[in-house]
Amino acid sequence: MRIGEVSLNTNNVVALANFYKQLLRIDNDSSDEIHQTLICEETQFTIYNDGSHKNNNNQNIILAFTVEDIETEYQKLLEMGVEIIEKPVQRPWGATNMSFYDLDRNIIYFRSFSV
Repeated sequence: MRIGEVSLNTNNVVALANFYKQLLRIDNDSSDEIHQTLICEETQFTIYNDGSHKNNNNQNIILAFTVEDIETEYQKLLEMGVEIIEKPVQRPWGATNMSFYDLDRNIIYFRSFSV
């Protein structure tokens, strides 16, 4: 069994999808207001509005992305005006992690690993 899709439900698909397009340096050539697929690999990453109102009190899920250069990504987030939760920190197990909020206040981690 594999995870087939991770989807973020949102009140504003276009704004949240545009945030992730800029964050992940991707473009899906879509401006759909209901559903956008951003990554279509083994596990899809989608932004979706199911018609219900979201309260944006997201406390039970964290998305983590592995990046090549966390310092470069950190500077990009600062330029985007993203609210940083924790600046890049070297962990004892060799990873460097940082965390921040997306537009809907989902917690996002960027991590890189020392070689």
